Amino acid sequence: MTTMKDRSDLLHSLGLDAQNKAALGSVLGTGNIAQATEGSGGRMQATIRINPDELVFDPSILVMPHGGDIELELVNDDRNTHCALLPSNGDRKFIWLVNHSRGRAKLNLDGPGYYWFGSPTGNDEGRGLTGAIVVLGDAPPEARLDRPAQPRP
Repeated sequence: MTTMKDRSDLLHSLGLDAQNKAALGSVLGTGNIAQATEGSGGRMQATIRINPDELVFDPSILVMPHGGDIELELVNDDRNTHCALLPSNGDRKFIWLVNHSRGRAKLNLDGPGYYWFGSPTGNDEGRGLTGAIVVLGDAPPEARLDRPAQPRP
């Protein structure tokens, strides 16, 4: 289990705690943070769980070191039914997760940024289950705005 100090150190080492960087780490205040692992061929992998009676994704923030393909395994260990509405270039993915089930999703997130995902079924204590996939990296030159350079710490 990640302690608050471990979480703070990890957020800092990934650049998720500073202005003009991936500041999402200070926005989602609940749940754990994890990094995707990169397998052969550059495809990344990660597991996201819904633990019993917690009403959060674990991890709630998943960090990809760069854009590309990722395969997620989603595990619902809860006694309630949930789903996952996931981002992917071209089309969103939807996985229905009845209690004590699992599913797989292949996503393509090719650019840096924050990609939100959630379980919009039911009310889940007023907000639903929410999470984010943070893709690190800079926008390619052709996608950058024509404006003066912005300060970077």
